[in-house]
Amino acid sequence: QVQLVESGGGLVQAGGSLRLSCAASGSFFSGNRMGWYRQAPGKQRELAATITSGGSTNYADSVKGRFTISRDNAKNTVYLQMNSLKPEDTAVYYCNLLVFFAMKNYWGEGTQVTVSS
Repeated sequence: QVQLVESGGGLVQAGGSLRLSCAASGSFFSGNRMGWYRQAPGKQRELAATITSGGSTNYADSVKGRFTISRDNAKNTVYLQMNSLKPEDTAVYYCNLLVFFAMKNYWGEGTQVTVSS
């Protein structure tokens, strides 16, 4: 059974930084994509950033230049470094694992990020 455990959310002032971590446990194929999605109150869940096991990254336009995604394949862990945070970045951030071979999606429980103005 695959589990994703997130950490690193919290409250920060505008312009500040936070680092999210997500560790995946269980058995799954090495060909996969890990990433972060976010959902603000009253809005749909949206992509923030993803990274494949080969290192290819994808970012939402709204976070480009401010957020950096990285991963440690040996630890099955993905990180999201968030700099120059804005109040509009306030959301619950969800970790995601997409296993390519089985095309199975897994989600973490989410971690709250709140940016005050």
